[in-house]
Amino acid sequence: MNAVLRQHAEEQYAEELHELAKQDQKPRPANWKLSPWAVKQYLLGTTLENGFEITPKYIGQARLIEIAVATLATDRALLLYGVPGTAKSWVSEHLAAAIAGDSTLLIQGTAGTDENALRYGWNYARLLSEGPSQAALVSSPMLVAMREGKIARLEEMTRVPSEVQDTLITLLSEKTLPVPELGMEVQAQRGFNVIATANNRDKGVNEMSSALMRRFNTVILPTPDSFDEEVAIVSRRVNELGRALELPTEKPALEEVRRVVAIFRELRNGLTEDGKTKLKSPSGTLSTAEAISVIGHGMAVAGYYGDGVVHAADIAASLTGAIIKDPVQDKLVWMEYLKTIAKERDGWKDLYRACMDVA
Repeated sequence: MNAVLRQHAEEQYAEELHELAKQDQKPRPANWKLSPWAVKQYLLGTTLENGFEITPKYIGQARLIEIAVATLATDRALLLYGVPGTAKSWVSEHLAAAIAGDSTLLIQGTAGTDENALRYGWNYARLLSEGPSQAALVSSPMLVAMREGKIARLEEMTRVPSEVQDTLITLLSEKTLPVPELGMEVQAQRGFNVIATANNRDKGVNEMSSALMRRFNTVILPTPDSFDEEVAIVSRRVNELGRALELPTEKPALEEVRRVVAIFRELRNGLTEDGKTKLKSPSGTLSTAEAISVIGHGMAVAGYYGDGVVHAADIAASLTGAIIKDPVQDKLVWMEYLKTIAKERDGWKDLYRACMDVA
């Protein structure tokens, strides 16, 4: 059987979830697979009493995860908010996997998302031949989550048109979904809740109404606090990516990861790590997720066209592409950084030359 490109969280980490469930003796809310305590351990990582290691899925402030999990144990929905690339979708998926054992009830928010995606649709062939009926009803992920007492995930809330967003108000307030065509309603079972993600940095953002915002408890996921924390996140994720894609390359050297993270943090913050030199920032977000992508691309180049070891030349093109979004302004920012910072930094000459060749 062919392996899937990307497993759902509950499949990829099934052994960890199983071991946690065996050890978990704490109270669980209705229809939860794990207790709030165990969900936190699953997200942050721990070593169980029997020596089994739970790998961390989120590296950051434990308090944020505690607030998120506690919110889902109440009747309030959860909004994960932050700039792009701060692991909002990643955290959302793993919360749903740990709590409901099912992270697949997903609605992807876009400018074209309509009310049917949040409520229900119809099988029009059956609708025309039979009229409105239970058999002709096409359940949305939201309706399935309500009916089964699970977690529904709504990605990129602020990309959904405002009038469609407000469809959620009744769902979240009354915990019921009317189906007037059938003269019935679907009432949410215990365990039902919604995790939405949103950011305000992308183009095409639709502001959420205050009425809708009141139905959510908002947790802001920040960029990693420290350099070492961000390096740890990138290293872990690129290693997992390399294994999943079976790339014919060695793990990237820690020094290459540190250089990419340093560049991203310095350009993002407009200041070198030592605090001595102010820098101009490019138009992009330069998120941790983009740093992972840059190293992952370098691993593919090194594996298929190099010697299997990630060198500066292997990451130069993807690094430049991640930074230069505006071909005029961002290129000026990048060239200035290369000539004033990278060129003068000990051990960075190879990276400087490789990036100058590309730029």
